[in-house]
Amino acid sequence: MIRACALSDLDDGKPFGVEIDDEPVVLVRQGDEVHALRDECSHATLALSEGEVTRKGIECWLHGSCFDLRTGAPSSLPATEPVDVFGVEIRDGDVYVDVATTTN
Repeated sequence: MIRACALSDLDDGKPFGVEIDDEPVVLVRQGDEVHALRDECSHATLALSEGEVTRKGIECWLHGSCFDLRTGAPSSLPATEPVDVFGVEIRDGDVYVDVATTTN
């Protein structure tokens, strides 16, 4: 686990892009929970952190592909491939992400 940022850096429902060990990561806070996904749309290789969070997940700003925050699975076209999801821990007011272990 590597420190990504302070929990207070994250606004609820707003994507936050960081780089951890040369890996682009987008963090999304939803209340007390934080999700971490690879910050790259699987359809157009654009930063998801430049998109927005909707009820379907995180949406790519260019073509509207959405990805589930928990699984990385695409929830709308044109993306058909999932994005990687990383483990997250919150300790002492900081957000830690495990980029070495992914799902997908």
